[in-house]
Amino acid sequence: MTTRPTLILLPGMPLDAALWDHQVRHLAEICDPKVVELATCSSIGGMADTVLAAAPKRFAVAGLSMGGYVALEILRRAPERVERLALLDTNARPDTPEASATRREAVALARAGKYAQVIRAALPRLIHPDRMADEGFVRAVLAQMERVGVDGYAREQDAIIGRPDSRPGLPAISCPTLVVCGRQDALTPPDLHEEMAAAIPGARLVLIEDCGHLSSMEQPQAVTALMRDWLLRG
Repeated sequence: MTTRPTLILLPGMPLDAALWDHQVRHLAEICDPKVVELATCSSIGGMADTVLAAAPKRFAVAGLSMGGYVALEILRRAPERVERLALLDTNARPDTPEASATRREAVALARAGKYAQVIRAALPRLIHPDRMADEGFVRAVLAQMERVGVDGYAREQDAIIGRPDSRPGLPAISCPTLVVCGRQDALTPPDLHEEMAAAIPGARLVLIEDCGHLSSMEQPQAVTALMRDWLLRG
């Protein structure tokens, strides 16, 4: 009897397991999905070590945004353990000095008691403009950020600021790789995904229409269908 593959799901910043609710529910018949939350770590390397310590010997990994940075770090540290890789709404490049400065300012505001304002101000860059009027959806996103909290937010921002340049390692990735991006992703736009997919041998690139940065929540059926195909391909 064949053992079902383990699928490790890695959230973005500052989000939690709810980001992957649809995928966990609808892929469980073909794999063993496990979300590893990352807010206890303040470096991408620490996050990768946390995942590797909790994961079986071999597994598939999917990461969205910051989760993608962690997935690429896992590939650097233990490529022989990764059976399949999915990179969603992420980026192989290091942080820019301008972005790092903005992150530090946001952390300072959050620590000064303005976390609620900081996370709400981030929404227009995270989700498709049409979703901003969907109060239920907005509430579901904000609830994740509230659960991560100020300290988790600060740790994750520090990790993102310190992330390495993953581009040099992309040509060495040899497992089946899926690269997914919301067409209207304002944070990590399609050109960054085209760059990754072009550098990873055999990678499949898919752009999802009417979708911002949080593709697994914004267009969950499309993302789950793509991941099902990715998991089942020989």
